[in-house]
Amino acid sequence: MSRTALWTSIAETLTAEIAAGHYAPGDKLPSEAEFSARFGVNRHTVRRALAALAEAGLVHARRGAGVFVAGRPVDYPLGRRTRLHQNLAASGRSAAREVLLLDTRQAGAREAEALELPEAAQVHVYEGISLADGVPLAVFRSVFPAGRFPGLIGVLRETQSVTQALATEGLADYTRAETRLTAKRATATQALHLRIREGDPILRSVAINVDAAGQPVEYGHTWFAGDRVTLTVAPD
Repeated sequence: MSRTALWTSIAETLTAEIAAGHYAPGDKLPSEAEFSARFGVNRHTVRRALAALAEAGLVHARRGAGVFVAGRPVDYPLGRRTRLHQNLAASGRSAAREVLLLDTRQAGAREAEALELPEAAQVHVYEGISLADGVPLAVFRSVFPAGRFPGLIGVLRETQSVTQALATEGLADYTRAETRLTAKRATATQALHLRIREGDPILRSVAINVDAAGQPVEYGHTWFAGDRVTLTVAPD
């Protein structure tokens, strides 16, 4: 008679419990020690079962925090005026940002070209992490012309909102002029911020936003966790 491996049986049990709603999206699962006691196995067996659930996309681990039930992917339409955090709020998700960097420096060659700035022009740089319900969705870097928006960094420190900061600096509206999407693999740093494994699939978005006259005002890179967001093209 064939025997089912213990880790397989545990994985099937937990999969059924997640499907039945015993653990909701975003819930933290019991610890390895608690599962070991419940199923009467060692931690290595539990770890293998949880790894199987992770490979199936049912759970994800957060370094130092535990293992959590995966939420449904965020639907993010790429429209001319779509803002990620506004979209999250509209869908009932709790949106947040973690600021990694606010700096003013000289523009790189590609940044100057994208923003139509002269060489050696100064730019503001805003780097951070976008989260939905406490789960990291993306790492981002936005670059703005410092000469046009001299007080932008100060407003971003207070609000963390690009839309609010640009409005405070006199730009009430801006639209997406161009977006390029490329499949990538997470670097060690990106994996750390997104709480995924190095080499996991991510999607890079490179976008240029412009004012009503077509002048570039933001050059942005966003690296999305591959299984946490669904990007859709929304012509408007």
